[in-house]
Amino acid sequence: MVFGLFKKMFDENAKVIARLQKIVDQVNSFSDEMESLDDSALRAKTEEFKDRLANGETLDDILPEAFAVCREADDRRCYPGGQWTVFYWEPEEIKEKIKDAELADNIRAVKKRMSEGEKAEDIMLPAEFYKKLRALDVKGLRMRPFDVQVMGGVVHHEGNISEMKTGEGKTLVATMPVYLNALTGEGVHVVTVNDYLAKRDAGWMEPVYRALGLSVGVVQHSLDPAQRRVAYGCDITYGTNNEFGFDYLRDNMAMRREYMVQRGHNFAIVDEVDNILIDEARTPLIISGPVDQDISIYYKVNSVMRRAVQKQEYFEFDEKEHTSNLTEAGQDFVARAMGIPDLFQLEDTFDFETGKQKNIDKREKSQEIVGIVQSSLKAYLLFKKDKDYIVKDGQVIIVDEFTGRLMHGRRYSEGLHQAIEAKESTEGAKIQSESQTIASITFQNYFRLYKKLAGMTGTAKTEESEFSKIYGLDVVVVPTNREMVRIDHADVVYRNEEAKFKAIVEDVAECHKRGQPVLVGTVSVEKSERLSRQFLKRGIPHSVLNAKHHEREAEIVANAGRRGQVTIATNMAGRGTDIKLGDEVPSLGGLYIIGSERHEARRIDNQLRGRSGRQGDPGASRFYMSLEDDLMRLFGSDRVKGLIDRVGFDDSEPLEHPWLSRAIEGAQKKIESMHFETRKHVLEYDDVMNKQRETVYEMRRAVLFGSDDEIREKSAMFLEGHIDSLIKKHCNPDVESKDWDIKALLYDLAVTSYPYYEIRIRPSDLAGKKSEEIRDIAVEMFMGFYSDKEKNMGGDAMRELERIVILVTIDNRWKDHLYQMDRLKEGIGLRAYGQVNPIVAYQKEAFELFDEFKDDIRRTVARGVLTGMLKSQRRRPVNLAMVRQEAAAQSEQAAASSSGGDASGQNKASTAGDNKPRPAAQPPMGKKKKNKNKLGVNDPCPCGSGKKYKYCCMDN
Repeated sequence: MVFGLFKKMFDENAKVIARLQKIVDQVNSFSDEMESLDDSALRAKTEEFKDRLANGETLDDILPEAFAVCREADDRRCYPGGQWTVFYWEPEEIKEKIKDAELADNIRAVKKRMSEGEKAEDIMLPAEFYKKLRALDVKGLRMRPFDVQVMGGVVHHEGNISEMKTGEGKTLVATMPVYLNALTGEGVHVVTVNDYLAKRDAGWMEPVYRALGLSVGVVQHSLDPAQRRVAYGCDITYGTNNEFGFDYLRDNMAMRREYMVQRGHNFAIVDEVDNILIDEARTPLIISGPVDQDISIYYKVNSVMRRAVQKQEYFEFDEKEHTSNLTEAGQDFVARAMGIPDLFQLEDTFDFETGKQKNIDKREKSQEIVGIVQSSLKAYLLFKKDKDYIVKDGQVIIVDEFTGRLMHGRRYSEGLHQAIEAKESTEGAKIQSESQTIASITFQNYFRLYKKLAGMTGTAKTEESEFSKIYGLDVVVVPTNREMVRIDHADVVYRNEEAKFKAIVEDVAECHKRGQPVLVGTVSVEKSERLSRQFLKRGIPHSVLNAKHHEREAEIVANAGRRGQVTIATNMAGRGTDIKLGDEVPSLGGLYIIGSERHEARRIDNQLRGRSGRQGDPGASRFYMSLEDDLMRLFGSDRVKGLIDRVGFDDSEPLEHPWLSRAIEGAQKKIESMHFETRKHVLEYDDVMNKQRETVYEMRRAVLFGSDDEIREKSAMFLEGHIDSLIKKHCNPDVESKDWDIKALLYDLAVTSYPYYEIRIRPSDLAGKKSEEIRDIAVEMFMGFYSDKEKNMGGDAMRELERIVILVTIDNRWKDHLYQMDRLKEGIGLRAYGQVNPIVAYQKEAFELFDEFKDDIRRTVARGVLTGMLKSQRRRPVNLAMVRQEAAAQSEQAAASSSGGDASGQNKASTAGDNKPRPAAQPPMGKKKKNKNKLGVNDPCPCGSGKKYKYCCMDN
């Protein structure tokens, strides 16, 4: 007793609950007032709250009253379950259950109005109608949130996570904080794990929000951009984490502001928050584009690796660490089979005698093949069909190891997915070309965009540390409305899997015989199908829910509580769908949960158990394990096996012991810690990218939303920035002037304006000038070109050109930058062998790459602004020979008419640039050619890309 009192005194969660209860009491104080309001008066409260907010009150100030309003609307309008459900009853049901004749007539009248097309939200009923309906106490017509649900709503409003047991009504809980925060007009996002739940939850709660005067939208995978824009424009938007994340990335690739669909990130409530913010956070969202690639090499490598993995001496792998390598014998075999004897010989490509690189193409090709070989080895040794992925309709689809759901659109990187496709080609899988990242973001960094973030789940406490460190979210365990009475039996462990499955079948058969429903959780498609075959052999009728039957998820899970029902499901399948018990089931002991093995994460096991015992229902759970299970085999089998050997159990006898449960939990904690480090590692790298991403996306938004004056100013900034880069490169004030390369400077300036404007400055014109003076001359000249271009094109056309040039440049260079960052990340781990922290090295080199990226943008935009044309204004190619003849004639004419004067003064005047549009000849600093009017194929391309002309613009 003393210990319990001491624990309670220092239980932080209990303190939070006590504080929240005071707020709940305030909400309850408004209940009688809200029940007395008719529908129109209840809706009018929404506008009243908005006015109060506009006049200086805060959301916290109006929370108790706003929650009370929404609570009353939930009770009236929520469908199914609320009082409006009565209007969807059949006539016979109304006659049977509604004994008040006047009330029954009113119900029929409303049904008639709805059948004639009147919208439900436009039908306003008096408070007396609801009072009479409540007085009848008809089952299935009340959806008034309990006090603990109001408490959970306050947790969400405060920007935290509520842990509420399965069946406690988390979907209803969210309505109150969603309504309150939607009053600001900035939008609220409700995030779910799949399209089905998004559509279902929105359908349930839309009548509530619309009755209160708020709009509701749903973002589904099938929507086009216009439909998405409408959905995001609503006060409340439901959708999946993937849809919200990808729309954010697509918005930051839009070429016009009207193409963007999202309107900001104000407040989000994430359902199944542990699944979305932890399980799925290990894989970033990626939008990719195709890469020109010969996929036949994957088939060739696969045919070799299929034979190589048959011999143990050719490879070694560590399943626990998830690594694999070829042995020296394996490398020899693969090299011979591929017909490349020196495939794995890493010879130096630098020739010290000539000082040149040699065999570069051969080296790069070998490295590419070695990478494919390594991916193929992983595909065979570490990735299993029907566990890590399935093959469906010719595609290899990843299976989420935590949810058992299919991850459509996700692909393994670095050629691994193609290697798996080649491995499964005999099953009809087709190899898709490798793709290049165009845009990406992790879920951690996406959800950190929101001003306020909240979440709800049945299992979050075990991951509280990660939620706090990564997202700044606290976890509050909300009490259940009714006491939990489920019985959780101790784990039992068998020597081998065969004995374990036999015991499960016997247990299920016994339950089925007496009519008690059973839900069997498995960790993979493979295990669920294996159990299904044994159930069929035993004559036990059952349903199977796994990644192959994803479409029937809600239907199968909803029926799992019926008398005699047996359901096999991957551990987290059906999350978000309540399992309601059949009429006779409580007397049979409720729903019985069987775990066919422990998951790596404790909360996944807790989620499986949580399917039973909702709202005070009876129930039971038990986990069966064997020493051959992955968890025991990799993390704890030696100690347990030693104990079984000492005790002397045979294969058919189970082992039950408190020490065993502690050992299993210890192994799970170890794995959870390992996964956290993995997610943290991903985030550390993405945090570097995130700063760069924010900078780039802000640049894009400034262009999309900038005024004409701001765009003009930005163009000038890019021009001056490019000149500054060239000055720093060729005429750095920190370097002695004798070491400056004026010719290179003039060449780069000429390339920037070629072929529309001619640089008429010569090295002698800049002799003896300071770096700042040279910069001023170059800036004045380029701004002269810019003004002339603007005058000729017209202001509106020039702004349009500038927007297009800047956005296209940013997008193209950002894509190239992401490619370089991917390559950097792939090899950065090797720095650890040189006692260098890979993260520190990555940060340093990423910073250098980003500086190059920004220089590249300045150079490309400067050239595009000076030489680009809109499609409608493009000129025909310039005849350089004719231009030279005209220029020579003009020079002769000028010389003939000249009356003398200061030649240096003329040169000085020319340095400011000629404000007349003059197509330029070739850049003056280039090498001499036989034909001065034609670029050589190996010359630098005049577009400024840095590539050879033949590899760049020659074809255009």
